[in-house]
Formats: sequence, C-alpha cells, structure tokens
Amino acid sequence: MAGTTGDKALVGKISHYFTSIGVAVIDLDAPLNVGDLIKIEGATTDLLQTVESMQIEHKQVMAGRKGDSVGMKVKDRVRDGDNVYKIVK
Repeated sequence: MAGTTGDKALVGKISHYFTSIGVAVIDLDAPLNVGDLIKIEGATTDLLQTVESMQIEHKQVMAGRKGDSVGMKVKDRVRDGDNVYKIVK
C-alpha cells in the first residue's frame, strides 16, 4: 500500500465506468462519505484519491450506505469488478 499510512477496508466494487465523463459507479458493501480517502485496486488498476463528491440517482449526497450504488468522478480509468477500499487512519 504505497503512499498510505493506514489500513484499508473493503467498501465496495466498481459496477460500471463511464469513459466519456470519467465517472465510476460503486456498489457499496459498507458506508462511504465525502472526504474519505479511497484506493481502487484491480488487475490493472491502482488509484488513490479522496472522495470529493458522490451522487445517488443524479442527486448530490454526502454519504452512501451499504446497498447503495453511488456515482463518483475518478481521476483515472477504472474497470468493472475493481475493489474499492477506504483507507482507515
């Protein structure tokens, strides 16, 4: 876990990536909040970023709960099935 100083906890998986707008859909298995530091990992994905905003059904939200599908802008390409981890400090 290069560049992080804490443990990571699985919060969900990428279910879709919209290439043209750089938005990922994350199916949450645990709560996620705006401001959380996340790491997205997959076979060819390794991305670390802060959650700057999230949407559920095109509405801005500050938090997502287990069972929610949230949309979020990501800095780089991610792939369906990639794991999303919250970095726990």
